[in-house]
Amino acid sequence: MKQKRDVQQGTLALMVLKTLQVLGPLHGYGIARRIEQISGDLLSLNQGTLYPVLLRLEQEGAIASEWGDSENNRRARFYRLTRAGHKMLEAEKRDWEQTSAIIGRFLEVKAQDLL
Repeated sequence: MKQKRDVQQGTLALMVLKTLQVLGPLHGYGIARRIEQISGDLLSLNQGTLYPVLLRLEQEGAIASEWGDSENNRRARFYRLTRAGHKMLEAEKRDWEQTSAIIGRFLEVKAQDLL
């Protein structure tokens, strides 16, 4: 049985932006379920974590939202990536790749490398 992990701080915005880029407009619940699905159900995402990030991304202009009907015929706010969001996604992606490479160097370093 897989143990679900919480989303690492600072990574959720990147995951939201990428999910919207790949899948197009989604409501909040759909975004959360897709992120969990893409992670292979290793991440646990709750609404208390997701909605503040959606609000912040919308205030920053990275995403826009509008009301519509969900697949259950319920009113839901659907989010989509904006032009600014595409730019933000590319910047976030570059930052994450750079940070990941730096951490990778620390994980691989041996004492003889530092002599």
